[in-house]
Amino acid sequence: MSVFSSILTRVAPSPTGKLHVGNARRALENWLFARQAGGRFMLRMDDTDIERSKEIYELAIQKDLEWLGLNWDLYVRQSDRMEHYQAAAQKLKSLGRLYPCYETSEELEFKRKRLLSRGLPPLYDRSALSLTEAQKKAYEKEGRTPHWRFLLNPTKICWDDLIHGTLCFEGEKLSDPVLIKTDGFPVYSLASVVDDLDFKVSHVIRGDDHITNTALQIQLIEALGADPLSIHFAHLPLLTDASGGGLSKRLGSLSIESLKEDGFEPMAINSLLARLGSSDPIEPFLSLDPLVSSFNIEKFSKATAKFDVQELKHLNAKIIHMMPFSQAKKHLESIGITGVSEEFWNTLHGNFSTFSDVTKWLKVLHNDFAPLSFSSEDLDYLKLALTFLPEEPWGPETWKNWTDVLKEKTDRKGKMLFMPLRLALTGEEHGPEMKDFLPLLGYDVCLKRLKDSYASDL
Repeated sequence: MSVFSSILTRVAPSPTGKLHVGNARRALENWLFARQAGGRFMLRMDDTDIERSKEIYELAIQKDLEWLGLNWDLYVRQSDRMEHYQAAAQKLKSLGRLYPCYETSEELEFKRKRLLSRGLPPLYDRSALSLTEAQKKAYEKEGRTPHWRFLLNPTKICWDDLIHGTLCFEGEKLSDPVLIKTDGFPVYSLASVVDDLDFKVSHVIRGDDHITNTALQIQLIEALGADPLSIHFAHLPLLTDASGGGLSKRLGSLSIESLKEDGFEPMAINSLLARLGSSDPIEPFLSLDPLVSSFNIEKFSKATAKFDVQELKHLNAKIIHMMPFSQAKKHLESIGITGVSEEFWNTLHGNFSTFSDVTKWLKVLHNDFAPLSFSSEDLDYLKLALTFLPEEPWGPETWKNWTDVLKEKTDRKGKMLFMPLRLALTGEEHGPEMKDFLPLLGYDVCLKRLKDSYASDL
């Protein structure tokens, strides 16, 4: 007996470009839905566009999904299943539901513009249905290869969408879709339906730009002899960027790869994408488990959600601040950052927005830096500070004890008291609390840096 439920979801990226946050969100929603139900998740490569599909993109998509933690139970490549699509096409031809058309793209565009100029919807006129065998042969003699359209029934097409409720379309108001291109390859609609039926996909969760496609596919499912009610559909709104523009995978806009290179954590991306557009609050999570247990597709609205990189940065910082040293150490080592002690992490992690910040503060801690320019008054102050630098051992009270003495000796206070010391010891205007960082630096380093700060003035 299978340990899985009958739930099977799928994500079907086209390997014609990099995975962007819109497609990653769709993958995450399908993955969460399946995992919460104890079901399975399928990754299917829709690679029937032979010219534009590239293995490099296929591998990159796999790598990005693995990095996000979205493992799959089934892997399907449509280019390996051509005989199944050909068999389905042959069945439709035998039923009279798939017919050859010989118009060129220029002729179809002319028809479309003419209809639009008359204020009419650009529906295909089905003129190919009246072609005689002699006319078809004449076109083929010219060198034309037919594309094949699916003959829609004029009946009403309805389904209960998990997001939009009941949706209905009039078949007679839809254009017969092309299912087989002139090169003989199937288009998305045919290949997708055949795969969904063959693998018994239970839920199709995708963008609301596919709503019309679903109406066409329901008739296609029926024509292939299957029950359209066997598949549940959910159409979620697409993401936009912060300005309201679309997300383009081919331009590399907000690709998962680029976000990874910019130092974002996978769980920051997951935490944001899993809740965008839902009634659940967006909050940071260190693992996918709480997102699985709380996921409910009914919480999502029909409204478009914006993906804001600033919000992602905020989440990323929160996740790093929440991360225990044991988890952080493994992650740091996986990206080649070593030499981080638990004391260092616990002292500084509140200052990290990305893990690349760790390298910066390791350098501040261990590497010398060019002395900064100070006013003559501050140079005198630093010389005095060196005189009263406490002996070790140092602890959390050392900084306060030291600055209290300097305050008494100089009458300095606030920024005038602290900032010259911070700059001389770290080279940075901002950073961790000096009471915590000073013991990490240690007496010898502080002694050297204070001397270096006024060495050029000697």
